Amino acid sequence: MSTEVQRVFNFSAGPAVLPEPVLEQIQAEMLSLPGVGCSLLEISHRSKEFLAIHEAAKADLTELLGIPSNYKILFLQGGSRLQFSMIPMNLLGKDQTADYLITGSWSKYALAEAEKEGKINVAWDGKADNYSRLPAPGEATLNDDAAYAYYASNETIQGVQFPTEPVTKAPLVCDASSDFMCRPLPIDQYGILYACAQKNAGPAGVTVLIIRDDLLERSRDELPGYLNFKLHAENDSLWNTPPTFGIYVVGLVAKWLKNEVGGLDKMLERNRLKSSMLYDVIDNSNGFYEGHAQPDCRSLMNVTFRLPNETLEKAFNDESEKQQLASLKGHRSVGGIRASIYNAMPVEGVEALAQFMRDFASRNG
Repeated sequence: MSTEVQRVFNFSAGPAVLPEPVLEQIQAEMLSLPGVGCSLLEISHRSKEFLAIHEAAKADLTELLGIPSNYKILFLQGGSRLQFSMIPMNLLGKDQTADYLITGSWSKYALAEAEKEGKINVAWDGKADNYSRLPAPGEATLNDDAAYAYYASNETIQGVQFPTEPVTKAPLVCDASSDFMCRPLPIDQYGILYACAQKNAGPAGVTVLIIRDDLLERSRDELPGYLNFKLHAENDSLWNTPPTFGIYVVGLVAKWLKNEVGGLDKMLERNRLKSSMLYDVIDNSNGFYEGHAQPDCRSLMNVTFRLPNETLEKAFNDESEKQQLASLKGHRSVGGIRASIYNAMPVEGVEALAQFMRDFASRNG
């Protein structure tokens, strides 16, 4: 019986593609970690073996992102949905207001939860343009004295991405779930940057949160334990049993980015190359493919577009699956097509999709 594994090109938005060398290492170490005698899934989160994995993951993230010494890395559970609540619970004082930039579905969800916790100023909302663009300079009403300013750096569903950080003197809080580690970032401009890992950095179940030390002092003692950032920081993410497997995989992905890709500058070059392949097909299709995001804010990670009608979109999805191009259907809330081309998507997969798009348009245009 053949043991060869047939892998498709996986364009899923999350859980999403992981680097094959990482998957191979997970497979090799699944039954027993080297020198341990049992699986990572079986060892204590307080064992010296896991603590070494935990420390290595933090060290590699720190090196990759250039995280300053006055920041903490927390590994949490609950995904972005929990952070939508934890952030205002910890950062928003009773008589304060937080600014929110609403650029798509995920920042809208974050707003809805934050409004349950305190006063929120919607600094900008892209609803009038169907969340196809970002605020122009000076268009958002950001307040320098806000408790914090919140935004999503990349909207997975709409495919819009901030090329640079919003300008404000308030602590900047960023949901970077779908573009985490896709490019270098000036971490010292952020108060909090977080990402649920399953889109671009690891498996579902672990959230990476990078927080500036001074913001930890805002966490009130009366908060429920798990919802208190300061408590997690004081216990080095070990206040409860952490998502050990997720931390292990995030660490492996960070090592892959460091040692095989060559760092985030190299990763950005690769991501620009991949996304340009698909946007070039869209722009040269004579209107057969219509991109959702305006050109100046197109995402490197999630390429979203429509075809002339839903019948053609269904045919596109059906035929692409037969070509081993998987999970291209757009989010159920907006329809269309979405190609998620995260860090681990190989260039060959994007080349195959671009060629399929050209062929499909020539046959159906």
